[in-house]
Amino acid sequence: MTMGRIEALCTSGRKGERKSPVPRVRFLAEQGIESDAHAGAWHRQVSLLAAEDIEMVRRKLPDILPGAFAENVVVSGLDFHGLGLGSRIRLGKEAVLTVTQIGKACHAPCRIAQLTGDCIMPRQGLFATVDAGGDAEVGERAEVEVLVPRTVFQVVVLTISDRCFRREAQDTAGPAVAARLEEVIGAHVFAAEIIPDERKLIADRVMHWSAGHSIDLVVTVGGTGFPPRDVTPEAVRDGVGRLPPGLEGSKQSASSAKPSNAVLSRGVSEIRGSTLIVSLPGSRQAAMECLEAILPTLHHGLSKLRGDPADRVPQS
Repeated sequence: MTMGRIEALCTSGRKGERKSPVPRVRFLAEQGIESDAHAGAWHRQVSLLAAEDIEMVRRKLPDILPGAFAENVVVSGLDFHGLGLGSRIRLGKEAVLTVTQIGKACHAPCRIAQLTGDCIMPRQGLFATVDAGGDAEVGERAEVEVLVPRTVFQVVVLTISDRCFRREAQDTAGPAVAARLEEVIGAHVFAAEIIPDERKLIADRVMHWSAGHSIDLVVTVGGTGFPPRDVTPEAVRDGVGRLPPGLEGSKQSASSAKPSNAVLSRGVSEIRGSTLIVSLPGSRQAAMECLEAILPTLHHGLSKLRGDPADRVPQS
């Protein structure tokens, strides 16, 4: 485990206002920091910055105080730049946080950005949820309990199936796809969900994971056939993105080469920001056939989407 130290704890009563330093806080499981405006049942319950990054800015602005970046926690001694989604950080004796997002675009230039031409939160800030609650004080230890390297590709698998959602059938395709992505490209499966064949819900979940979570790849499994309730392609296209037609061509070629119903799949692929969205058929065999067709180029494509991590567009 990597060991560090809590240098500052900050809270605010309302969103949009500067956070103020406090000597101690109480972390509430699945909520955030007690009495902080950003607490709630969502994925950015707590914001964190490295003390070393703040010190770099302080060389230009010596009067910067804790909370100036709207951060909740300032920690020294941990390599924040190496932490990827799913990494777990212990603060104090009991509180445990899981990293859920890297960076966040500012809605408007803050005072620091106006004065220095830059702000570290959009590029170097971490956001997390609280897995285990507990009290923490300035000066207590901070440690990385689970490290998921920043270099690892982050994947979300969405199984689209009325029957699996109602637990009338077992989802075999989604877990198989997840395991293969872990094996071949070394991906970290950040989340796996089963949702019904509802167009708006599918569109909402795809949008949720492709805008605001630093996810590299969203894979939908199912809902691509001919039945009226198979609406995954339409749901994916409800968003606005760029089309990578070569991926669909590879999947169709692979399906045509074998006697399989996968050829009837109405799959679709799309790029939103730095996230690739790929839809696969719902049967395990067809899903794996289509996945295998694109696996040889997937690592390269995702690397291109990331570009230089320092230049990656932060999520909103």
